Amino acid sequence: MSDHFSSLRAMAEPAADICDLYAFPSPQQPGRLVLVMDVFPSAGPTAFFSDAITYRFRLRPVTIAATGPAAAFAVATDEHVFDCTFAEPIAQDGNAGLVQTGACRMPTGETVSITVNDERASHVNGTRVFAGFRSDPFFLDILGAGRALKERRLAFTGLFLGLGSNVLSVVLEFDCGVLRPADTSPLFGVVGETVVTGKLPICLERVGRPEVKNITLLPKDFDTVNRDLDIRDLYNMEDAFHLGHGYLGAYRARFNANLAFYDSLDGKMDWPLSARGAHPLTELLLADFLVVDLSKPFSEESYFEIEQSMLRGRAHTTCGGRWLNDDIVDTYYTLLINAGNGPRIRDGVDQSTVPASRAFPYLAPANSPEVSQAFLRNHPAELKEAQALLLS
Repeated sequence: MSDHFSSLRAMAEPAADICDLYAFPSPQQPGRLVLVMDVFPSAGPTAFFSDAITYRFRLRPVTIAATGPAAAFAVATDEHVFDCTFAEPIAQDGNAGLVQTGACRMPTGETVSITVNDERASHVNGTRVFAGFRSDPFFLDILGAGRALKERRLAFTGLFLGLGSNVLSVVLEFDCGVLRPADTSPLFGVVGETVVTGKLPICLERVGRPEVKNITLLPKDFDTVNRDLDIRDLYNMEDAFHLGHGYLGAYRARFNANLAFYDSLDGKMDWPLSARGAHPLTELLLADFLVVDLSKPFSEESYFEIEQSMLRGRAHTTCGGRWLNDDIVDTYYTLLINAGNGPRIRDGVDQSTVPASRAFPYLAPANSPEVSQAFLRNHPAELKEAQALLLS
């Protein structure tokens, strides 16, 4: 999954487990940016946001520091933070269920009140906030992804075992002027975090680019340096904009080994390693944040286009970031396996249960439990295999 179940600590507290992060210009109103964070994988209708967790978006201006094989971003120290917190759900007179409220604190200091699952959303000075139970927009062939690691070959099945899944979503939409004067860089790095609320704000999970942890960092067999280490909990504790030096060598070893494995799956090498075994993508992927260009219009297929243009030494043409319906799994596998020097790698799963719309809050309403139950009843062997592959 994109970042679902991406570490032991995340699995221990589903409300802190970030499934996905999205950042894209508004499809309907130029000059506005949309941020989406999904948490609580496979959420049920009684799921709520935790009152002990801050759901945080962090944004920093970035510039392109280098292009070509050594492509890199320079990250500014200025930071814009959006913090969403929630109260404990309570019963209200005349309401059959529990009601949860919350608040989103903007970088300007303004606060937007939230009522979870209120389709009308909240509005303050042009900023809109929605939080609630929605259809999970992510899609991939998880069984095929697992078989590739086990069988050392591409073995996609085209099955979407996540059909009917739901998540809890936080959706923000605001004027880009909140972030920058007109004369500053239009590029911003975006990170999502779940952080313990209080005086000791420990980061439980953080997400930048999709599938960095589950596709790229999870496999251990190819890493001869750290073969016994699930490195993802350590990685989650790092500041995405400034990695510490303590485990940097371990991260590099895992990236180098696993990226080389994926490059081998088509029987040819498209990413030659350095004399020391360094993969050309490692340093770029270690800068693990979405990059969105606020000066470009909305695009349905723009994930990693900015970075790929940097690698090829040309100017990017799209907004980058990540749109909800963008098939980023095919994009990522193609990047890792053939660097775009061959046909597009397709896993056969091309959309989520219900594709997102272009209208706020974008994500489709939650699916009925019967949708996933009916599908999984017809594929018990595949589900069992996928579960075994994830736990192996």
